[in-house]
Order: sequence, then structure tokens, then C-alpha cells
Amino acid sequence: MLYSQTQRKLQQIAQCLQQLGMWSTTPPSAQAMASTAPFACDLMALEQWLQFIFIPRMQALIDAGQVLPSQIAIAPMAQHVWQDNPQLQPLIAILNQLDMLLNEPR
Repeated sequence: MLYSQTQRKLQQIAQCLQQLGMWSTTPPSAQAMASTAPFACDLMALEQWLQFIFIPRMQALIDAGQVLPSQIAIAPMAQHVWQDNPQLQPLIAILNQLDMLLNEPR
């Protein structure tokens, strides 16, 4: 159940990024993909991190039946980065829902 709920949230994030015109057809550089900074914030935009790192890694965990993270806080970062853009509030809300879902006691 957690896997299906998480997968649904990942799909909603992807759809929202696409609808907002934030979905990229060009992946970040290899250097950016290798970033060790939180959210790769030193070398890519948050929406790129969501698309090219977070969603694929979470999907890989789901596909492999691995344990999903139980302490996650993406929404606060999104709120910080996108606070001046009200049109991104629906995306931030989905990220908050995902945070709450994964942080629930299991």
C-alpha cells in the first residue's frame, strides 16, 4: 500500500512539473548528477533534482521492493526555493503530502 501511494505521489509530482513547464528533455551534466550537496542544490535547480534524481531513485526502490525513506523533508526546501512563486503552491502541496506519507510511523 505504501508503495502504491508513494508511486501515485511521484506520478503527481511529474505531472505537475510537466503542466508547469518545468519538465526538462535534457538531463543535467554528469558533474551535476554526481553532486553530493543536499538536493544537488549547488549544480542544479530543484525541479531538475526532482525529475532526474529523486523520482528515479524512489521508483527504483519501489521496483526493487526496498525500504522507502522514513524521514524525508522535501516540501520545506521547495517552499524555501519557490516561496515567491504562488503558481508552484500545488506542487509544494504534493511534496508535503509525500513527506507526510513517508514520515508516518510504520
